[in-house]
Amino acid sequence: MSAGFGTVLAGQIADAAKVAGLVVAGTESALDASGAVTTRFTLALAADPAKTELLELTEALDLSRAELINEVHIYLAETAKRLRNPRPDFYLTLHGLPLSFGHFKWPFHPSTSGADTLLVHGEVRLEDGSGSPLHSKIAASMTVTFAEIVPAPEQPFAEAFIYNAVRKTMDQGQLELVKSGNRQPVPVTTRYYSRWQKKFTFNDTTEAQRHDFLAAKTYWLSGVLGGGQPVWLADPRDAQYLNTTVAELKKTAASLAADGAIRLAADTEFATPTEALMGHAAHYQQEVANALAFIKPAFNEEMRGGHTNM
Repeated sequence: MSAGFGTVLAGQIADAAKVAGLVVAGTESALDASGAVTTRFTLALAADPAKTELLELTEALDLSRAELINEVHIYLAETAKRLRNPRPDFYLTLHGLPLSFGHFKWPFHPSTSGADTLLVHGEVRLEDGSGSPLHSKIAASMTVTFAEIVPAPEQPFAEAFIYNAVRKTMDQGQLELVKSGNRQPVPVTTRYYSRWQKKFTFNDTTEAQRHDFLAAKTYWLSGVLGGGQPVWLADPRDAQYLNTTVAELKKTAASLAADGAIRLAADTEFATPTEALMGHAAHYQQEVANALAFIKPAFNEEMRGGHTNM
């Protein structure tokens, strides 16, 4: 039993996990980038203990505040549903890139360069079924001022908007997938947050875009990468990323089912692709090729050849 297991935090997480249909399968103590002690919880789906997720929290975190523990309950309830996916770490971008997110080191830590920012490091990888080595090492940053928006600079309160900021930055062609390289910056600024609406905003999308997004998500995450297992189409992280609601995602999924592109599960939030959708392999592979070309840096060939007026 690790030293962290007997803490108040461990008891709070165990209780909250049980409510969400999860169990704490293990704990271990570690140190974050700033030297603070953290506890790493291995959370398992109670109905399928082989499905696990890592939750890392500062050991001194006090979840007795109602607004914090309530957010943790929401986070764990979503985690339980996400763990029913074939691969809970898979996400799709608007340009059609299937990615996995991993190796994130929580919580945020102060920048060692002296800048007024907090950082979290992680990695995203291209997951197109080919075993591609392409990936991006991430250094996501937010200013100390912006951090005041976040209840705590910890995984349950920041993971969703950080993942969506990574996707948005890649949508903008500002992140490259490479075989090797240094960490690439992902700045999280106030342009991603509406103080008036008190919510994060990333991409204004149309119904047609959401239709294409959910079709592509089902194709990649279930049909290609998930062995035909159902994938969650009503994920609040996607709703945030697409500037829509879970209710709208459910309506879009119902429309896709009516079109014969997907088969909805009994609870209608999960779906698998039809043979008709899987027949569009060439289209989706071309989307990936186009997206990779878009995020690849373009150089001024004349300048590289020395032909410049500077």
